[in-house]
Amino acid sequence: MRVFVTGATGFVGSAVVQELIAAGHQVLGLARSDASAKLLSAIGAEVHRGDIEDLDSLRSGAAKADGVIHTAFNHDFSQFQANCEADRKVITAMADVLAGTDRPLIITSATGLLAGSGQVATEDALPPAASNAMPRVASEEAAAAAVERGVRALVVRLPASVHDDGDHGFIPTLIGIARQKGVAAYVGEGINRWPAVHRLDAAKLYRLALEKGTGTGRYHAVDDQGIPMRDIAGIIGKHLNIPVVSKSAQEAAEHFGWIAHFAGFDNPSSSALTRQWLGWEPTQPGLIADLDRPQYFEI
Repeated sequence: MRVFVTGATGFVGSAVVQELIAAGHQVLGLARSDASAKLLSAIGAEVHRGDIEDLDSLRSGAAKADGVIHTAFNHDFSQFQANCEADRKVITAMADVLAGTDRPLIITSATGLLAGSGQVATEDALPPAASNAMPRVASEEAAAAAVERGVRALVVRLPASVHDDGDHGFIPTLIGIARQKGVAAYVGEGINRWPAVHRLDAAKLYRLALEKGTGTGRYHAVDDQGIPMRDIAGIIGKHLNIPVVSKSAQEAAEHFGWIAHFAGFDNPSSSALTRQWLGWEPTQPGLIADLDRPQYFEI
């Protein structure tokens, strides 16, 4: 298949591109800069110039492909709601040219949308609130709207931690806060759980969803179902040689800053149905094993 990939040089997207090429697919990667274009060419992908703010470039890229994998997202949390609504427009634009064609459109969402119930989140669960209350739901709403228009739209939900060398997400942020504050902290008893997956395993799931996904499938890219935050803080404290401490909910807001909500949320998530439906089996190290290496602490 010829696959149009957005976010093709990003942390997850670059792994998806390499997974697709290794499996014999052709990749048309979105590139907004000369540097990105050079990286894509070097790994054997065809370059499509544009960006997620240029909806016409997205439509033309999708029109040239047998399927689309959308991994791009603006993670500037100071404009989170606006970025979520922008993602809705991106998905809608690509759906414009895929409607009625049976060409898959795979979008990226988050298991975190299902956090807080105390139950293990499963693939058939829907977010408990709409996008006006939970902005990140906009992507799944856009996928559902695309299905109503005759698009084979599928959802891959990523966990809080997608880990590997080059990670620039929540875990490095926690490490940076711990280094700055001199303590590795967790909230309360630290029993709230984060799901996790190695980015190479996540990339494999995107490929399998492309090749085997049916209907309006929702898939969970989850290896570790739920790791207590106390364990994550313990590894951070060990490598930085600093105390591991508990913070109350009130103290957490000041200690963690913008990431305080994520530091305290409980989001155990299952991928049992995903494994059954797609035959996906993670083979890479889990989060604790991956984090327990000096590479995560080299800056």
